[in-house]
Amino acid sequence: MNRASVEIVVARYKEDVSWLAETDYPAIIYDKGGDLVAVGGKCLKSLPNIGREGHTYFTHIIENYPVFPDYTIFLQGDPFFHTEKITAHEVFEQAAQKIAKNAKFFGFAWFKLRCDRLGRPHDMDDPKSKGKWKGWGKDIPVGEVFEKLFKRPSPEQFIASAPTGNFLVARERILTRPKSFYENALELILADPDDENNTGHAFERLWQVIFNGSTHINPPE
Repeated sequence: MNRASVEIVVARYKEDVSWLAETDYPAIIYDKGGDLVAVGGKCLKSLPNIGREGHTYFTHIIENYPVFPDYTIFLQGDPFFHTEKITAHEVFEQAAQKIAKNAKFFGFAWFKLRCDRLGRPHDMDDPKSKGKWKGWGKDIPVGEVFEKLFKRPSPEQFIASAPTGNFLVARERILTRPKSFYENALELILADPDDENNTGHAFERLWQVIFNGSTHINPPE
């Protein structure tokens, strides 16, 4: 059996990404901090600091569509913040196990999140986060973003299996959606570049829907 081809895509601001040395997988680091020079043979690309990790991920997909490896691992600059502080080695070992089992999508998080159309329950008004982004204290427009993406009524509840924005996805799942779908998603993010309306946060609750393999985007006739 041929070994699956894998690529890592990192959405980095000012985080220490030296953990990438723990893997032999090729990686592209999209740097939004402007202070990164080189990381051991990994590819560096610069992006403006807007739109959270969704801006990075959709930019990557659009620029490379339809040529992808068997699996793409999308990770934040510090993917361990939400994962009980497990090590990089454990994350990549977990990824290898899921790929060996032919998993099509997997979220790197120790929990699943159940929320309503407004992202509730959430901690967007956590005093410790006040001032970190313009959407602090507001609800998350999960239902609204869903409807703009899929052109059909939103469900009342969502179960997010990649709520930390860290996940792996098979090429076939990416290609289930046309390039225009991802271009539309990126436009939604560009319309809220500072996450004032929490559009970027909404995508963290929708990754499993975006990559669920369904071709059902438009409402039935």
